[in-house]
Amino acid sequence: MTQQMYFAIPGDLNARTGGYGYDRRLLVELRKRGLLVEHIELDASFAFPDANALQHAERVFAELPDQSLVLVDGLAFGAMAQCAMRHSKRLRLVALCHHPLALESGLSPIQQQAFLESERIALQCARAVIVTSANTASTLTELFAIPSSDITVAQPGTDSVDFAPCAGEPPVLLSVATLTRRKAHDVLIDALTTLADLPWQARFVGGAQFDVQWGQKLRQQISAAGLDSRIHLVGSVEDLASEYLNADIFVLPSRYEGYGMVFAEALAYGLPIVAARAGAVADVVPESAGCLVPVEDVQALAQALRMLLTEPQVYAQLRAGAQAAAKRLSTWQDTADSVFACIENISNKAERVT
Repeated sequence: MTQQMYFAIPGDLNARTGGYGYDRRLLVELRKRGLLVEHIELDASFAFPDANALQHAERVFAELPDQSLVLVDGLAFGAMAQCAMRHSKRLRLVALCHHPLALESGLSPIQQQAFLESERIALQCARAVIVTSANTASTLTELFAIPSSDITVAQPGTDSVDFAPCAGEPPVLLSVATLTRRKAHDVLIDALTTLADLPWQARFVGGAQFDVQWGQKLRQQISAAGLDSRIHLVGSVEDLASEYLNADIFVLPSRYEGYGMVFAEALAYGLPIVAARAGAVADVVPESAGCLVPVEDVQALAQALRMLLTEPQVYAQLRAGAQAAAKRLSTWQDTADSVFACIENISNKAERVT
């Protein structure tokens, strides 16, 4: 099938986050399948668009030909309900929801309610909704009454890579995530503070550009704990391979995850994982490959890390479990196949109508 479609994404497509990484790879894989996919860059202020951002989105959508198939990243789609309503009959809109905007950490009750209402309206305007996990699919049905028949799960893929040797002296604890409240680096720092008696080094890989004040707060927290020489805020890294290959444990106690691509990436490198049982994390990380603790439970997080750092047999078992799980991970070809099937179904419905 050779077909023109559009993929609307807010901000810089090259931004180093899991969501943007998913979008970049999906673009590549869909084009490999013969789809003529045109990338549309929406304003970077989404998911908190100002008037100019909304006006720009309106102009972009108004200029698209009738019956165009438009895949819209959820970071923008959930915050542009009025635009979606105006164009839902003229355009074939498809929403890509990484996770509901209202479930982001740090929102005020008013902001959360506004996102719930906006995203509910926007999603009802979509011909189909693509999500990155079964957990998110269930959440959309519960929160917004989206029929499961309208939702396609397209899990993020992974590439085949070599397993990390896991020979750090001292062990290296790797965390890969932007420095935002939802990723719960503050909880991790508190847990690491209680492990100062053990040998380890921690690397927090991820930029602070999405919440500069939060990044500053984390730096202050690290200094106050006396861990400046042990917790390294690395910033954004273009190629993460060396980070994973030089790590011994992957740890990220996110407060919520719609999927959590970095957990799958860590498994691909055979790293045992310590994380919070939040959102879809339990769907990605099997019990045989990691320790999942309650959200925001500093003590449980510290205990899990201490166990992996001090009990070689447990560590070896979880590492073997991670390597076994790596063989079962989806590929990016699988991801694109799911999205492609959704797009083809929409196209076939349009042909039957005409």
